[in-house]
Amino acid sequence: MKKEKDFNTLCVHNAQEFSHDHTGAISTPIYQSATFVHPNVGSSTGYDYSRLQNPTREQLETLICNLEGGQDALAFSSGMAAITTVFQLFKPGDHIVTSLDLYGGSHRLFDYLSSHYNLHFTYVDTTDASSVASSITSNTKAIYVETPSNPMMHITDLQAMSTLAKQHELLFIVDNTFLTPYFQKPFLFGANIIVHSGTKFLSGHNDTLSGFIVVDSIQLSEQLRYLIKTVGSGLSPFDSWLMIRGIKTLAIRMREQEKNALQLAKWLKEHPKINKVFYAGLPDHPGYAIMKKQASGFGSMISFECANASIAQYILNHTSTIHYAESLGGVETLITYPMLQTHADIPEEERNKKGINDCLLRLSVGIESIDDLIHEFDTILKEAY
Repeated sequence: MKKEKDFNTLCVHNAQEFSHDHTGAISTPIYQSATFVHPNVGSSTGYDYSRLQNPTREQLETLICNLEGGQDALAFSSGMAAITTVFQLFKPGDHIVTSLDLYGGSHRLFDYLSSHYNLHFTYVDTTDASSVASSITSNTKAIYVETPSNPMMHITDLQAMSTLAKQHELLFIVDNTFLTPYFQKPFLFGANIIVHSGTKFLSGHNDTLSGFIVVDSIQLSEQLRYLIKTVGSGLSPFDSWLMIRGIKTLAIRMREQEKNALQLAKWLKEHPKINKVFYAGLPDHPGYAIMKKQASGFGSMISFECANASIAQYILNHTSTIHYAESLGGVETLITYPMLQTHADIPEEERNKKGINDCLLRLSVGIESIDDLIHEFDTILKEAY
């Protein structure tokens, strides 16, 4: 019996097994071609035009599909391009229940779809299954969640959401960007569609934009492949190659980043100038038990609330090893001010209700020495007031 490959091995070797190059090249070839020759009338090599499909992108999609355990995966030019395509599955008048705490770009998209295309969104605390259940109406078509959520790190019970979705014949859509299939596999808990900003942990190097949709059925695959070829939002060959290269180290990076994050979260939690630390790997986090049940790790995203706004801004103005920059998931540790960056388009009153205030910082922990990261925070916080 053929042994099923371990996740680590799939990250390194899966795409190469589907190589269309027979030279023995270790690196996946970049098929930098817009179009492909037909052997004769009525026949095709399987590749006609790169907007429809490209061999390098296909290898990446096969890799992502296998890592998530889906039926098909589609690679897009950004995470938001992927999410936008998912919502093209719906019609005017359809209703979607979604997490109250979401990436600001998703909020912006949903508000736009609501005002321009008559899609209706209800933002709900998806950590409370009863609140989700009471928000479902006759025209509800989907439940959409981030878990952990961005930036407050709320944890949604995937099995509970899946049960509700099945009861009401809804699509269940999960943004798995923060944990990746290394730590969390939503299909095991009943998800129908998984989305990723591949720019983040899947790439891991802050050098390319990408997004992914992974589906659990051929029907969804056919609908979405029609959309990607029509709109033309597929990932380029070179960026597909960068993603394949980045994923080779996914397992190693995720382990090291999580190890650093847990130590840093514990250190921040004890600091007198830090009021709160939001990290699902801390046992007193409200979602800790659910994470233990549905994920194999906690990831490396931390948000924390400083004692006052001036301390938060002092940290941002004095980092060196840690970089004040948007995005997350790379090998470099990045710190972000959500109220001015990722969630700036959300009205201030709404932001404050969510806890996204002028004291909140979001940290994507990298693979640097944990001693260096703690030393930098210690030095800065001694001087901050």
